[in-house]
Amino acid sequence: MCVWLSAIAGPRLDNDKLYRYSYSTEVGLNRPTGSTRGNTGFRISSDVDISLVWRNPQIQDEQLLRLQISNVQVESAGKRSRKNNIFHGSSAESILGKVRLEALQRPFMVLSLYAHKAEPATIKNLKRGVASMLMMQLKSGKMSEADASGKCLVEYKATKDQVIRTKHLDTCKTQEMGFTTHSPVLGISGKSTSETVITLENGIIKNSLTLKKIEVGPTEGAGKDVASVVKSLDDKHMSVGVMVEKVKTKCKGCPNLMDTWKAVRSQLEPESLSKAEGPRSFLALLHSLRKASKSEILTVLRNCSKTVLPQLVDAVTSAQTPSSHSAILEFLDFSKKEGLVLQERFLYACGFASHPTETMLQSLKIGSTEIKESILIIMGALLRKLCLKGACELPVKMLLAGPDSTQMESEVLMYLLALKNALLPEGVPVLAKYAESEVGAFSTIAITALQRYDPQLITPEVKKTLNRIYHQNKRIYEKNVRAAAADVIMSSSPSYMEVKNLLHSIGHLPHEMNKYMLSKVQDILRFEMPACKLVRQVMKDMVSHNYDRFSKTGSSSAFSGFMARTADVTCTYNLDILYSGSGVLRRSNMNIYGQSNNAFLHGLQVTIEAQGLESLIAATPDEGEEELESFAGMSALLFDVQLRPVTFFKGYSDLMSKMFSISGDPISVVKGLILLTDHSQVIPLQSGLRASAEFQGGLAIDISGGMEFSLWYRESKTSINNRGALVVIGNVTVDTGFVSAGVEVGFETEATLDFITTVQFSEYPFLVCMQMDKTTFPFRETVSKQEKLPSGQTFSLKRSRDQLVPGSEFPLHQENSNMCKKVFEQAW
Repeated sequence: MCVWLSAIAGPRLDNDKLYRYSYSTEVGLNRPTGSTRGNTGFRISSDVDISLVWRNPQIQDEQLLRLQISNVQVESAGKRSRKNNIFHGSSAESILGKVRLEALQRPFMVLSLYAHKAEPATIKNLKRGVASMLMMQLKSGKMSEADASGKCLVEYKATKDQVIRTKHLDTCKTQEMGFTTHSPVLGISGKSTSETVITLENGIIKNSLTLKKIEVGPTEGAGKDVASVVKSLDDKHMSVGVMVEKVKTKCKGCPNLMDTWKAVRSQLEPESLSKAEGPRSFLALLHSLRKASKSEILTVLRNCSKTVLPQLVDAVTSAQTPSSHSAILEFLDFSKKEGLVLQERFLYACGFASHPTETMLQSLKIGSTEIKESILIIMGALLRKLCLKGACELPVKMLLAGPDSTQMESEVLMYLLALKNALLPEGVPVLAKYAESEVGAFSTIAITALQRYDPQLITPEVKKTLNRIYHQNKRIYEKNVRAAAADVIMSSSPSYMEVKNLLHSIGHLPHEMNKYMLSKVQDILRFEMPACKLVRQVMKDMVSHNYDRFSKTGSSSAFSGFMARTADVTCTYNLDILYSGSGVLRRSNMNIYGQSNNAFLHGLQVTIEAQGLESLIAATPDEGEEELESFAGMSALLFDVQLRPVTFFKGYSDLMSKMFSISGDPISVVKGLILLTDHSQVIPLQSGLRASAEFQGGLAIDISGGMEFSLWYRESKTSINNRGALVVIGNVTVDTGFVSAGVEVGFETEATLDFITTVQFSEYPFLVCMQMDKTTFPFRETVSKQEKLPSGQTFSLKRSRDQLVPGSEFPLHQENSNMCKKVFEQAW
C-alpha cells in the first residue's frame, strides 16, 4: 500500500529505511454493564512494513509511503478454555481463505488509498484502517478529516513528542446512513469516542502502531507526481478512497420469508397477542420482510388465514421497504368498501411508522367515504413526522383549509383531528378559531389540540381566546370545553393575572366544575408543575386563597402521579374526571407521559365523554347544556398519534336501544402490533471494520373501553382496559465475511392496566370510586453472545433472568380512597 501524506501531515521518513511496526485491532462486544472479561469478539494482529517510495521535490513534507502487512493472526478477543475457543488451532489462511490472505498481504498505497480494485471490500477496509493510523497533524487545532471512520471533525493536541487525535464521532458522515425512531423517548441514544495517542521519537512514530525495528529499505524513487509513481510500481493500483465501503455478506442457511412465516404464524393468532410470543414473532417476521421481494410478500399475503391477516398487515406495513409498501398497496384496494378492517390496520401502522417517507404519505389516496376519516387523521400524523425531518410540504394547505371547506359536522371534526396530529405551527390560528365554535365537539378537539403544541406557539392572541372561553365573555360554553381551556392556560406559561382570574372564578362556577378546578390547582401545587410557583405567588393574596374557595365539595377531581422513575426515563400518569351536577359522567381523561433525553412523549390518552343523560334520572342539566343530544364515546391517543374516535351511542333512541341490548363487553378502540422502537445503524470502526447495530421493539396492544348504566341500581361504571405485551431486541454484530461476532440483548414483558370509575347516584352527594390497577406481570431479560468462523465452528452463550413484578393500585387522592370504601361497603 502507498500512503500519500500532505504537507502539514506527519513526520518525515528517511530514504533507504524500512520501518517495521506491529499492529493489532480488537473487536470486543458486550452488554453495557458487562466487564471486558466477558467480551465476545476477535483480534487481528500483524506486522506492518512502511517505507518511503517518493517525496515531492517541491514540498518535502509530501510523502508517498508503501505499506505491506505480514504475519497475520486472527484469535479470540476473550480468554477462553480450549473447548470454547473456536480460533484454537486455526491459521490465518484457514480463517481468511487463501485469496483474502494474499490480498491482505499485497502492498498498497494512498493519495486517498491506492489498492487493487478487485480486492475484497473487507480487505480494502482493513487496509484503510491501517492507513488511518498514520494520519496526524503536528499542529494543534480542529479540522475536517476523512479516514476509515468517515468524514469527521478531528481535534489535534500536539506537543514535541506526542500527538493526541480526538475524533468527534457524532459529526462523522459515512456512505451508509441508517434510520431511527422519530421520538427520542422511544429511540436509541449512544455515546462513542475515538482518541488516538501517537508517541514520536526523533520524529518517527513509536506507537499507535508499535515500532519494532528499523532496517535497511528500498531507495526512494523518482517521478513528477503521485499518479505516475503509483502506476510505475503497479499498474493495477487505483485510488479507492480512505472511507470504508459497504460489505455484502451472504447469510448461509438463513430462512426465507415463507419459512419464517410458517414458523411464526401460529403465534400471531389474536388470542396469542397478549403474550410476549406475539410481538417476538412480529419482530422475527419484520426482519424477514425487510429482505423479501414484492412477489414473496404478496404470496404470503394471499395465502394467509382471515384471523391472522390483520397482524400480517401490521407487519408488512411496519417493514417500510419499497417492496413491502408496494405489495401492501397492491393487496389492499381502497376503492372498495370491503376490507375496511384491514385498510384501517394499514393506516394505523402508517401512523406509527418509525421512519416514514413522502412516498408513504402520497400513497394515502382517499377512496371510500367509510375510510376517509382515518386516512385524513393518519395523514396528519405522517405529516408531523416528515416535518420533523424537514420534508414538510405536500398536504399542508389541504389540511389547513379543510375545516372551512365543508359544512358537514363529521368532516369538520375529521380535519380538526388531522390538525391535532400534524401540529403545524400554521394550524394554531385555525384551531383558535374553532375553539370558540358554538359546536361543543369542535371546541373540545380544537382546544385539546392546542394543548399539544409547544407553549411558545400559544401566542397572546390565542391566550385571549382561551380566557374568553373559560370566563364566558362572549357566550356560555359547556363545562368540558371550559375545563379544557383552563388546562391549556395553566400549561402555557400563564401570566400572574391569568392565574389570579382562574382562582377567583372558583366559587362562581357550576358545582362540579368548582371542585374540578380546585382539584386541578391542588394537583399543580402537589405535583410541582411548571405553573406551581406562580400559583403560590397568587395564593399569598387572601382574596384568591381563602376557606370559602378552597373548601368546595364535589366528586370531580384531577390527580397526577409517577408510574416509574429511573436514571434514564420518567413515566407519569394523570387522571382527570369531570361530572355534571346531577352525578352523570361528563368527561374522564387518563394520560400517560414519558420523558427521556430532554424529550417528551404522550404515550397514551384515553378519553370518555358523555352528555345529555340527565333525562334518564330526571335531573336538571347544567347551564349551557340543556339542549345537548344524548351521546357517549371514547377517543384514544397512542404514542403521539390521535386515533379515530369511537361512538358508544348518539341520540336518545340509540341510547335506549343499546341500554336494553348492551352486553357489558368493552368496545375496542385500537388493537394490533406496533413497531415501537426501530433503529438501524452502521458504525465504521477505526480499524476499517463495520459494526451493524439493530434495535427493534414490538408492542402488541389492545385498548378498549366501556360504559354501563343501570337505572335500577342508580349506578354507572366506565372502564378503560389496556392490555399489552412488549418485546425489545437489540444486537450489535461485526461480520467481516471471514469471522463474525455479535451480542444480542433483549427484554420482554406482559402487562395489564385498568382504569375503572364507579358512580352511585342514588343520593346526593353521589359516591365516586376511581381505581387504576396494574396486575402482576412477568419480566424477562436475555443476553446472548456468538462467534462464528467460515468452517461452521460456533461459540454461543445465552443467559436470561426472569422475575415477577408485583401488581399494585396506583395511588390517587385520599378523598377517593374514602369514597371507594363506602362504595364497596354498600355493594357488599
